[in-house]
Amino acid sequence: MSAEATNPATPGVVSGPMTGPSGPMTGPAPASAPRRRSLPRIDLRRLGRAALLGSATRDRLPDAIGHVVDAHRAHHPDADLEPLRRAYVLAESSHRGQMRKSGEPYITHPLAVTLILAELGAETTTLTASLLHDTVEDTDVTLAQVREHFGEEVRYLVDGVTKLEKVDYGSAAEPETFRKMLVATGNDVRVMSIKLADRLHNMRTLGVMRPEKQARIAKVTRDVLIPLAERLGVQALKTELEDLVFAILHPEEYEHTRAMIAENAARPDDPLAEIADEMRAVLNEADIPSEVLIRPRHFVSLHRVSRKRGRLRGCDFGRLLVLVNEDADCYGVLGELHTCMTPVVSEFKDFIAVPKFNLYQSLHTALARVDGQVAEVLIRTHQMHKVAEAGVIALGNPYAPPASDDPADGERADPTRPGWLSRLLEWQRAAPDPDTFWSTLREDLAQDREITVFRPDGGTLGLPEGATCVDAAYAQYGEDAHACIGARVNGRLATLSTVLKDGDTVQLLMGQDPASEPSREWLEHAHTPAARIAIQRWLAAHPTAAETDAPETSLRGAGERSPRGGVEPSPGGAAGSPASRIPLATSATASSGDSAPTDAVVVDRPGASVRLAGCCTPVPPDEVTGFAVRGGVVTVHRVECAAVARMKSAGRAEVGVRWGETTECRVTLVAESFGRPHLLADLTEAIALEGAEIVSATVEPPTQQRVRHTYTLQLADAAHLPALMRAMRNVAGVYDVSRAQHHVSAW
Repeated sequence: MSAEATNPATPGVVSGPMTGPSGPMTGPAPASAPRRRSLPRIDLRRLGRAALLGSATRDRLPDAIGHVVDAHRAHHPDADLEPLRRAYVLAESSHRGQMRKSGEPYITHPLAVTLILAELGAETTTLTASLLHDTVEDTDVTLAQVREHFGEEVRYLVDGVTKLEKVDYGSAAEPETFRKMLVATGNDVRVMSIKLADRLHNMRTLGVMRPEKQARIAKVTRDVLIPLAERLGVQALKTELEDLVFAILHPEEYEHTRAMIAENAARPDDPLAEIADEMRAVLNEADIPSEVLIRPRHFVSLHRVSRKRGRLRGCDFGRLLVLVNEDADCYGVLGELHTCMTPVVSEFKDFIAVPKFNLYQSLHTALARVDGQVAEVLIRTHQMHKVAEAGVIALGNPYAPPASDDPADGERADPTRPGWLSRLLEWQRAAPDPDTFWSTLREDLAQDREITVFRPDGGTLGLPEGATCVDAAYAQYGEDAHACIGARVNGRLATLSTVLKDGDTVQLLMGQDPASEPSREWLEHAHTPAARIAIQRWLAAHPTAAETDAPETSLRGAGERSPRGGVEPSPGGAAGSPASRIPLATSATASSGDSAPTDAVVVDRPGASVRLAGCCTPVPPDEVTGFAVRGGVVTVHRVECAAVARMKSAGRAEVGVRWGETTECRVTLVAESFGRPHLLADLTEAIALEGAEIVSATVEPPTQQRVRHTYTLQLADAAHLPALMRAMRNVAGVYDVSRAQHHVSAW
């Protein structure tokens, strides 16, 4: 539902699309940048009045969708507009009386979303569903009615973007909505196209929200929607979303970047324009039909360049784009430019011969001026440019029968189920709960570069950059990879921890012994969610003898076992594993296995002392059970703990235990994150804001840019634990927070 959104946008953020000489441009544009041409801004308030007062008679297109129709006809001149007319009439009548917080009629939102898609070249079915995308969620219209009047395709798209109710799903509504949406996208990528356009318009009109809600929406957009836009190749939406998020989450850096752009635009000379003129002359003399355009960098791109290069010069503020008619002309342009001008050879990349996983194709090069400035150049055909800007949206209906001259080239031939989406759909089925799905999704999407490795039979595996032979095994064999015993990489024997590179050939060696099993150390080398979840599920179902026989942690012990088997610092003592654990704080009461005070547990055995199991760290109101061990001590486990099943099967008798009146508890949490500056400060601030007291904390040295934090925390009320874990997961860079597990590696 988007009824909360409003105009105007956050100060400094544009609230509408820009159009440049080569099509839609993205990102906020400073008023003092005269080189960027744009069409007149569409007046949403006028559209709102037209929505209420305009004609909606049968067989006549209502005035309010005139902009949509014009944009649609520019890409699809022969399109049947009748479905759009009927969809608008239904949407307007259904939303009539609903208003946005800005005071505009609600119908202006689906109109704006549909216009975004129309400008990118979406076909009629997508636009029809876009006009109706909020009707089922916010009005009395049903999916059955949508199917009856518009067909099954439109019904499926509308259902795919309809949110799940918070009334039914509570705090899991958002992650479960995204899970539902991604599953729907697996069958029809147009679902995510509509969602991306919907989020873009809401981000443009976010100014009326409370600052904390703006920040929450911006973070989800940054962590989930922007990576999805990148993977679907929709750069026009991705870049504008990046700039809008940048303005909300980093307003000072945003304003600094805006000032740099304005200052550069005011300069009388423009080295990019001079190089563009020189390129036009070279290509004209070579008789290669082409267009040479200046592509200004969007705000986030320029901010990244400024951080990398320091002081910026004129050529840093944009790129040069050469558009030609045929693939062969791209290489002809490259040859002429490298012959007649000064190329920076190390900057050359050929994404035409080897397209990116998101359909992107282009030649990249760079040209140097005598003053030392370097201009980046992109060379592509008009069709490549259309796909580079709009991604899967530019493909029209990807489910229509292919034309006879379409290429048959892997993912390029079948964009309806790209490899990254297939892998995501595989592991999401195994995610045990919404929180695990949500944190793992963010981790997966953060891995934004992909490699291709080859199997001996000629097949390929698509993997994220940094993947190892462990990841390749689970990508190829699923849970059968538990039996993998080794690998050959490019013909040489290699360990399963070997990091793979793009183009490697991998032969996985499978054991013949049915008792073969994954090693716990594999978690240290598993980079993909599919591999990590499969290994963790196996380990949970097959606890080791050490985990079963010695998981107990005394409530009063001074030097307690840590979740990884080391010794936490005790008062006046040293850490048991100083090489691998960095103590940040110690306390006389610190104990990584402590979960609750002694009076929190009532045991049905007079005189028995109590220990809470370190393997599952139970806290109220977990359902618990107990087992007697040496010395009359009863260890308390969560009933779903893997050690419980093992001890039951061994004939160990259970002892009845239950929680007493005390709700105070102590619990150990493990936060897994990507390394970045100020992460520790942000995590501790999030913990403090939730009212938890940090008893002790350790941070392990980074491994492959990943960091593991372990916190022992005192909570006044155990019921606050889920909210605390959610707050920690929401810290940028953190992709998982879990209760400490005895001897379980984080990786």
